[in-house]
Amino acid sequence: MGGANHNSFFVKTIRQLFFSLIFAAFLLSSFVGFSQDESTPIDWRAKSASFDRQLGEDVRRLRGDVVFTHEDTRMYCDSAYLYSNDNSLRAFSNIKILVSDTVTIYGDELFYDGNRRWAELTGNVLMTDPQMMLYTDYLEYDLEANTANYIDGGRIIDAENELTSVWGFYRADEKEFFFRENVLLVNPEYVMESDTLMYNTGTEVAWFFGPTTITSEENTIFCRNGWYDTRNDIARFSRDAFFTNREQSMTGDSVFYDRNAGYGKAINNVLIRDSIENVIITGHFAEHFEKEGLSIVTQDALLTMIADNDSLFMHADTLKSVYFEETDQRRLYAYHKARFYRSDLQGLSDSIVYDTADSTIYMFHNPVLWTEMYQLTARNIEVKTTGDAVQSLQLNDAAFIIAEVDTLGFNQMKGRTMTGHFRDNALWRIDVDGNGETIFFLREEDGELVGINKGISSNIVIFVDGNEITGIQFVRQPESTLFPPDELPADQRLLQNFEWLEHRRPVSKEDVFNWR
Repeated sequence: MGGANHNSFFVKTIRQLFFSLIFAAFLLSSFVGFSQDESTPIDWRAKSASFDRQLGEDVRRLRGDVVFTHEDTRMYCDSAYLYSNDNSLRAFSNIKILVSDTVTIYGDELFYDGNRRWAELTGNVLMTDPQMMLYTDYLEYDLEANTANYIDGGRIIDAENELTSVWGFYRADEKEFFFRENVLLVNPEYVMESDTLMYNTGTEVAWFFGPTTITSEENTIFCRNGWYDTRNDIARFSRDAFFTNREQSMTGDSVFYDRNAGYGKAINNVLIRDSIENVIITGHFAEHFEKEGLSIVTQDALLTMIADNDSLFMHADTLKSVYFEETDQRRLYAYHKARFYRSDLQGLSDSIVYDTADSTIYMFHNPVLWTEMYQLTARNIEVKTTGDAVQSLQLNDAAFIIAEVDTLGFNQMKGRTMTGHFRDNALWRIDVDGNGETIFFLREEDGELVGINKGISSNIVIFVDGNEITGIQFVRQPESTLFPPDELPADQRLLQNFEWLEHRRPVSKEDVFNWR
């Protein structure tokens, strides 16, 4: 389902609404405009009959077990007036109309026009068929078209649903209702409120046109257009569609939801919010598997981890969120061409995983991480966070840290693994474990360059303050040489496998979409 399908669905439902309104208007106009040159007279029987001259020359007053028969319709009441010249009647008390083998109507009073085959019932009106019962105080029924209409409020009950509205129109042959104003559908599993609703009592499918809200114990759904199969709990919502439970919410131009399967799908302008983890995910296609606790977003997917001081923005081809109910923890996946930006931390990798259990970011397949002036690379990288702050990071296998020193060159550290320690989100110590190598530009306190130090050691501890090296400890098997700046050739100022990747560094939240 894409944008074209969404548009065709919107046009189709609007067309249905338009045709339904035109059809209803035509039928209502027929109530006052239709006439019949030749009509079948109304037959009757009663326990007693007399003429009432005060009402007219042709008016009979009928009492006791009154029965009227007109074509294929039979009507019962306690008493009535029959207007023979007009071929009409007024009936009172215990009204019962057998419209067909399936439709029966009850009420307190009845006016029936035999020429138009049109009935008007008032007072405690009840209309029944095998699928439903309709309660109202006023009902118009066109027996020719087999349609009913109420305008002052009605209530419909079927096997599982109860529906109320101010205005309703019923097509008995199609078992289809059209409702307007304060429409309320109550189901044991949910409650639906709508401005305009079309409902089929046979199929139990509801179509809605206008602001609609569906509320259950598990979630709440809002839209301005769509349909709901109440029997099978399958629905599609469009136009400002919104889905939420106590912890997560999802919006989109079009949302499909299967309640029994616990499956939801959203298309175009999708936004998923997790209020517990303070995470927002946006994109243009999303799937949610409720039973598995799994959500997937693609097409310009963007994850925002909200923080008081500084939010993190991450983009990848696919973003996935998995909730583990047994531990009440969530894991976020970003894979293929993942990039993220925060003002104090940026990175890219083919795939990234964030585990809420230990607040750790895992970066796999050619990861690059930048913090302030430092570029960090390794086979894989782990970044441990506490709240909004970076606590430490681990560079595993082929670890390399680079920092540019003005135009002179680069401070460099490499080794098998490295651990970076942070204070107030600033790197202050680096532990190199295995095959350690360094190149540092050393300066006096006044900033004058002393020389370039090249060292190797199995293990190295480096203390830094911003871009400055404040101390170096070569722990095991050290070899260190300090070269005057002009005695170390340029081709020897870079460690093996040196690669400066500043051009790939994300510089803003918008830049995470630019894979370089």
